[in-house]
Amino acid sequence: MMDHYTLPYWIYLAVLTVFVGGAMKKILASHLSSAPPLVAWLGAIVLVERLWASCLPAVLLLVLLGLACCFYSAARTGPPPAALPAHGKAVLITGCDSGFGNATAKHLDALGFEVFATVLDLLGDGARELQRTCSPRLTLLQVDITQPQQVQQALLDIKAKLGLKGLWGLVNNAGVCVNFGDAELSLMSNFRGCMEVNFFGTLSITKSFLPLLRQAKGRIITISSPAGDQPFPCLAAYGASKAALNLFINTLRHELEPWGVRVSTILPSSYRTGQSSNNTYWEQQHQQLLQSLSPALLEDYGEDYVNETKELFQSHASQANPDFSPVVNAIVQALLSPQPRVRYFAGPGIGLMYFIHSYCPFSISNRFLQKLFVKKKLMPLALRRQSGFNLNLSLHNNNNNEEKLKYL
Repeated sequence: MMDHYTLPYWIYLAVLTVFVGGAMKKILASHLSSAPPLVAWLGAIVLVERLWASCLPAVLLLVLLGLACCFYSAARTGPPPAALPAHGKAVLITGCDSGFGNATAKHLDALGFEVFATVLDLLGDGARELQRTCSPRLTLLQVDITQPQQVQQALLDIKAKLGLKGLWGLVNNAGVCVNFGDAELSLMSNFRGCMEVNFFGTLSITKSFLPLLRQAKGRIITISSPAGDQPFPCLAAYGASKAALNLFINTLRHELEPWGVRVSTILPSSYRTGQSSNNTYWEQQHQQLLQSLSPALLEDYGEDYVNETKELFQSHASQANPDFSPVVNAIVQALLSPQPRVRYFAGPGIGLMYFIHSYCPFSISNRFLQKLFVKKKLMPLALRRQSGFNLNLSLHNNNNNEEKLKYL
């Protein structure tokens, strides 16, 4: 009976096996609480069903799947490799005025790292807090990563302090999200501003410190965003800059592998960082956007549409997680693990989001993304008017048809 199956069918089964196996591996490697075993076994059932159709013994298939799961569980439950010691390792962290950078600088200092923390303002609250709470090992540097002169001065200062010792870690944390709203409504300066900090600034500081990182066979850890891989509504400027950053970091990972430098990316979920909880900030951004729009564009979209977007972003930011520990812990793992991961999902739901994005049809992943982030209820004003006109026209035609029927 097996002779009835042609070679292309066996190729199909082989491809399906690889696909399901890859999906199971990715699910089980993701932090999805109780979901991984369930979804993984669903994939296994699909695979069994297809192989059963090929007249292979079902009992043998179940035995093979059971053995595979046992081997995988044994590998996962084995003793994890010991973390590398933090003592004596120097790490540079950008963007330590607040948020992830500030929390990471304090934590790494407490672990015994020699920390170099860059801030925009040496007299700001974040810098003062680091000086007050951290050990003398921590060095504050005033650096705007978009200014090459300041980056080069930081390089000279760190070289002088390290001597012949290389730099173990670079944590690219500094970044901005300076806009919210549809791409058509966003200022060109917002696109350039995001690209200047998130991409060119990170590129500049990474290239500048690569010799020290290669010398130590160290680590590069970059805080990116799921918006760089997936089309989050109303985040075109920010997402485009993170997409460029992701591609650069992934390329760098391949290029630095022969040098022994490990490159990792942290992908956080939604956290309350920077100005996200500042209502005055959101109002200022909103007013700036309204003032920048042409009358024709504002007429097409409507002020209520723009206002709804602002309120949705403000609400989303207010519900964000204030606990940065998942991100900080991911950074520590990337710095001290003997075999750091390429990507770390820091926060609930990120693994699930990437699984849906990678394995589900586009229509499902697109709808999931829209429901997850900005749930717009209003359509642009011009579309609402058009819908109203079409509705009135339809009602008018129906009335005319009814009148004609009366005379028949």
